[in-house]
Amino acid sequence: MQMVFGAGRMVEAKLPHLLAGVLLLGLADSMIGPYLVLFGADRARLSPLQVGAFLSVIAVSGLFVTSWLGRRYDRGAGRWPALVAVLAPAAGYLALSTTTSYALLLIIGVGLLGAGLAAFSQMFALARTHLDQASGNASSRGTLALRSAFSLAWAIGPILGSAALAWRGYSALLLLTSLAFALITAPLLLLGDTPTTPRAAEQPQTPSRPPRQVLLVAASFMLFNTAMCAGSVALPLYITRTLARQDHDVGLLASTGALAEIPAALALILLPARVPRQHVILLGMLLFVGYFTLVPAVSSLPLLLTAQVARGLAIAAVNALGITYMQDLLPESPGQATALFSNAFITASLISGLVAGATAQTFGYRAALLLCALISATGCLLLITARQAPHLSRPRRNARPTTNAKRGEGGAGGEASAGEQALARSIHDRRDEQGPTL
Repeated sequence: MQMVFGAGRMVEAKLPHLLAGVLLLGLADSMIGPYLVLFGADRARLSPLQVGAFLSVIAVSGLFVTSWLGRRYDRGAGRWPALVAVLAPAAGYLALSTTTSYALLLIIGVGLLGAGLAAFSQMFALARTHLDQASGNASSRGTLALRSAFSLAWAIGPILGSAALAWRGYSALLLLTSLAFALITAPLLLLGDTPTTPRAAEQPQTPSRPPRQVLLVAASFMLFNTAMCAGSVALPLYITRTLARQDHDVGLLASTGALAEIPAALALILLPARVPRQHVILLGMLLFVGYFTLVPAVSSLPLLLTAQVARGLAIAAVNALGITYMQDLLPESPGQATALFSNAFITASLISGLVAGATAQTFGYRAALLLCALISATGCLLLITARQAPHLSRPRRNARPTTNAKRGEGGAGGEASAGEQALARSIHDRRDEQGPTL
């Protein structure tokens, strides 16, 4: 008992460092995110095609680096993958402030900026490993708190980025972004050594291929994020072109959705453990289907604002709970699980612009929004299909006898539901049957 309380106090001491790291990461991402396209177009004088290629090579590089660092983390949990993922973009944005050569921009994008897309998954993999040392529901509750901090940073970061841009132009913005990424190293170093868990010691050196159930869940998240990103492209144009509303209405709608997302994610911490997480995630996806069905059918601002609240609730349910859900399905591989979740968003961001643009140009903005509803509905079906996978019996390897009696207490951060445990056990059996792949 004394050891359990000691571990709990140690984890509580590390949670502020994790929160600081995630908050800084969110600020760094959100300060540059809305303005990287403008940097390419205004300062580097790139054509739209060149800007698109620049952003695409960053995303493709991010997919590979995120997967690679996730596998490396599972072979031996530590801080070095996260340090690589934050120091590389720190150097990259510093380098961007010194050149506008397109060839150099592509090299910087592939070699440095792409690695920054792995920082999110590495921070949350580290958090899972540290928070798993505590008793009760600290792991999932802590993850929800970290996800809320990331959302809060995205509400603040664009304002800071705009202020830096107005103050000294793109040089100030790029230097501030580089500094924010570099500062993440401080809380990472203060975390201390990464705990060595029994499941890490048992992990094979060659990672196994994710089983079909996990891939279906990852695909459902990818479709959800595709609808979210494509909707973000189509909605401003629908508001200003189809409905002939003012530009500031777009900002009001975006702010409403973001403000709804933060308290919704925090409220999920209080969700009773008896409520299965996958049911809440599915409800969020269904809410997204309703949102994209409602928006093209209405034109009044109050109804549009109400729809944005529903959007914020849906994003909170799927993206806040989705991280822990994926990690629970692959409890022996937190790096791989979080990388799959992160890559679902990166892949969605790659294809969503083309999906929204081509549909809007051919059929109009209402059709683009309705297509997002269809994509969301397909994501729901994939998640339901994953939940109906055959369940076998095997105890969770990371379960600790000293804490199992308490796991059912508390909120949503508690032990995974019976259905989730069964799905995770089925996955473990499948992995054991398949064996490692080269």
